[in-house]
Amino acid sequence: MKSTELKQIVQEKYAEIANQRLKKDSSSCCNSSGCCGSDIEISMIGDEYKDIEGHNPDADLGLGCGIPTQFAEINKGDHVLDLGSGAGNDCFVARAIVGETGKVTGLDFTDAMITKAIENNRKLGYTNVDFVKGDIEEMPLTDNTFDVIVSNCVLNLVPDKHKAFAEIMRVLKPGGHFCVSDVVLKGNLPEKLRKDAEMYAGCVSGAIEMGLYLDIIYEHGFTNVTVHIEKEIELPVAVLENYLSKDEINGFIASGSGIFSITVSGYKE
Repeated sequence: MKSTELKQIVQEKYAEIANQRLKKDSSSCCNSSGCCGSDIEISMIGDEYKDIEGHNPDADLGLGCGIPTQFAEINKGDHVLDLGSGAGNDCFVARAIVGETGKVTGLDFTDAMITKAIENNRKLGYTNVDFVKGDIEEMPLTDNTFDVIVSNCVLNLVPDKHKAFAEIMRVLKPGGHFCVSDVVLKGNLPEKLRKDAEMYAGCVSGAIEMGLYLDIIYEHGFTNVTVHIEKEIELPVAVLENYLSKDEINGFIASGSGIFSITVSGYKE
């Protein structure tokens, strides 16, 4: 599948989720703790935002796999960029930290998500939070602009991760850093899972091997790279049965291969 086709799938899937939430439709694919492939929800996050300052339930669509702001070392007055900002939840959490003197920018390439984020921000009345439509592989943003970049379960959906981290390096200020939560693999994910478009848009098949993911970060010049959290995402047998035979499931489980959420940070010198 070509990069443009994958992006189209992701846009359509997340537009559907945003529009369902805009209509308050309870049949949305994802809930407060899950992201799903096919018709079955997969628990992704296991972390609770409810006690975190700035959390906005209307902006939390349950699409994350971690809370990157917890390890992002954001300071008052910082300019923060959230990649794949969705309905704005992590932006509003970051806004609670940077305060009145800082600024927060959300970047997303799905119109419905931008619309929902702007509406949520209007209700909150923040004048130093804005949302920009754009592709992470080609950000419509100026060089050396941001102190901190965060992202939550988004970069794994970007087809060209080299371009993504090159762009992160470009728009960070010297001395700035990123902290992202994302989905990675250990071992080999069976091709039947990897190739399925619904699983791709559901935060799983877009993932790459953890070592390769970290190698890409280093290749683009980041230093002091730290994995703060590493947590296995267990796929229910009912999900595996949609794609694999019984013998294939047993082999997959025995291999020690799996899907993990990580929160990782790195610095631009």
